Amino acid sequence: MQYGGVEAIWDEIRSLTPPFAGLRYDRLNPVGRLWPCPDETHEGTTVLFDTDFPSGKGKLVPAEFRGAAELPDDEYPFVLNTGRLLEHWHTGTMTRRAVALEAIAPEVFVDMHADDMARLDLGDGDRVTVASRRGTVTLRCRASRKQAPGAVFIPFHFKEAAANLLTNDVLDPDGKIPEFKFCAVKVTPAP
Repeated sequence: MQYGGVEAIWDEIRSLTPPFAGLRYDRLNPVGRLWPCPDETHEGTTVLFDTDFPSGKGKLVPAEFRGAAELPDDEYPFVLNTGRLLEHWHTGTMTRRAVALEAIAPEVFVDMHADDMARLDLGDGDRVTVASRRGTVTLRCRASRKQAPGAVFIPFHFKEAAANLLTNDVLDPDGKIPEFKFCAVKVTPAP
């Protein structure tokens, strides 16, 4: 593919995507412009369905807050959150084979707040074992300002320390979705 720059790429995208037709590159500003924007005189859509929904009405279903099935306690004092990295997708079966992406994010880690690391006498890059009531993984810890004290984060793309070995598969009673994003864990120095 031979493009003369970003604008040429964007022009091809909007030529293939009717809701973007009016979003010329020079009309995009630092805060963006919302779609649909069907032609170049349209200012962009602020609220997508401000008067009605395509079917004639929207179905809003109230939901009551329900806490997590497993909360931290004295034995498992941390909350584990799992999620994605920018460089990898799902289990990493394809992205971890991409040389450039693997070079940027080659190894699994657990992000922790620096105060938690200090309390556990851990240094940046030390190997730790993260354990839940369901399993354990061993990996390196990283000091991170992204994590609140008492919370840790493990990306789920790495089979060598699969985060879902730790997570709770209890199902939400309404949506039947497993609670793979939150559970109680403990962190200890690895032998």
